[in-house]
Amino acid sequence: MKKEKILGVNVSVTSYEELKNNVEKDILNHQKSFIVAINPEKILKARKDEKLKELLNKATYQIPDGVGIIYASKIKKGQIKSRITGIDCMDMLCNLANEKGYKVFLYGAREETIKEAKVKLEEKYPKINIVGYINGYEKDNEKIIKEINKSQADIVFVALGSPKQENWINDYKDKMSATIFQGVGGSFDVISGNIKRAPLWMQKAGLEWLYRLIKEPKRIFRQLKLVKFLFLILFSKKEI
Repeated sequence: MKKEKILGVNVSVTSYEELKNNVEKDILNHQKSFIVAINPEKILKARKDEKLKELLNKATYQIPDGVGIIYASKIKKGQIKSRITGIDCMDMLCNLANEKGYKVFLYGAREETIKEAKVKLEEKYPKINIVGYINGYEKDNEKIIKEINKSQADIVFVALGSPKQENWINDYKDKMSATIFQGVGGSFDVISGNIKRAPLWMQKAGLEWLYRLIKEPKRIFRQLKLVKFLFLILFSKKEI
């Protein structure tokens, strides 16, 4: 899969369909794959943290999560045309699991959140096989690995927040028999209904950031990082 380098961080040039096809091939070939969502904030963190940058670049698929990534690619005359958010990627994988019978394991968030997320996913995808879940307060990694392996899961979603979830996947994926690993941040909260996502028209217009800002005005300081990111893109050397 082709990738573009944005401020030193790889971003996959892909569509939902291509990503879905590649992931399914990985499952069928028992090829471990690590999916990480790349947004401007994560790239800015990676600029100050070489280990984080190395970890992100080691992932199998770096999905373009964030309208800022699209703008950056456009400014540098790249080929990334549309974003793939972390939660939409998770939804795509759950749909694939529902269609093909792949087994899913959930790890992270609070107990009540993960339980409700499991219920909501099973309502949306009647044939999905969620073979286990563990909340994010469980710290015994050997126990977690044992439970995941016992479940014979194919896909593992990890919701510990970034970059903790990416570090956890990187450290332990080779000890697990599962094939696909994705860090999903606050996706369990959205799926469970604890956090409301932006209306569909705002999602399609790339305005989820505005919706979040209206809901949480304190996010203005995080949103200002997008300005810094685009400034760096404008004055950086061509990296695509």
